[in-house]
Amino acid sequence: MSRRDPRAVHILGVLRRQVGDRFDAGLLDGPRGKGAVVSIGSDTLTLAFAWSEPPPPLAPIHLLIGLPRPQTARDILRDITSLGVAAMHFIRLEKGEASYASSSLWKTDEWRECAIHGAAQAFCTRLPEITRGRSLSDAIASLPADATRFALDNYESTTPLGQCDAARAKPVVLAVGSERGWSARERNLLRETGFVFAGLGPRVLRTETACVAAVTLVRAKLGLT
Repeated sequence: MSRRDPRAVHILGVLRRQVGDRFDAGLLDGPRGKGAVVSIGSDTLTLAFAWSEPPPPLAPIHLLIGLPRPQTARDILRDITSLGVAAMHFIRLEKGEASYASSSLWKTDEWRECAIHGAAQAFCTRLPEITRGRSLSDAIASLPADATRFALDNYESTTPLGQCDAARAKPVVLAVGSERGWSARERNLLRETGFVFAGLGPRVLRTETACVAAVTLVRAKLGLT
């Protein structure tokens, strides 16, 4: 590969590998393994790979997230991918800011690059399903029918998320509203489709912080390490 390739720049400049050195590697949605530096030319880098088994399946956790401001979305895409969820759906909500959907994050492949960085951080090759732009009702219709469903809400939560039951054999859906919260109509729809309103305590958290905290709690509930 070219030494200008971002992967080559990382291997040589960040990892500082030399000829004969090894490093962790992986193929997207494929196996993990070890790479080795074979030769370093003036313009090219030659590598060799030995592949092992693919990583385990992603956790059966699906997120519905009110489309946030672009920098928040970048953080969520990276960090929630690192935590190994099955899907993230960035949805249109009544109190959300419509202009966020016009960000270059979504109009280019930057959103995918954020997810790839998150997977690489976790030494995982699997990427979650990622969608954007659907309505709450359309997103709910696509969810696993047997999933346990929680909606985070600072005002109408009936129990702390950490005390909610989540069956280990079933998927879990976490719904996180926009920065301005849920509308009355959205709350009614969530109730009608089996969501339990849950909270993360009395402190008001940023969207990206709430997503990480909620996924971490659910992973523990599902017995995932």
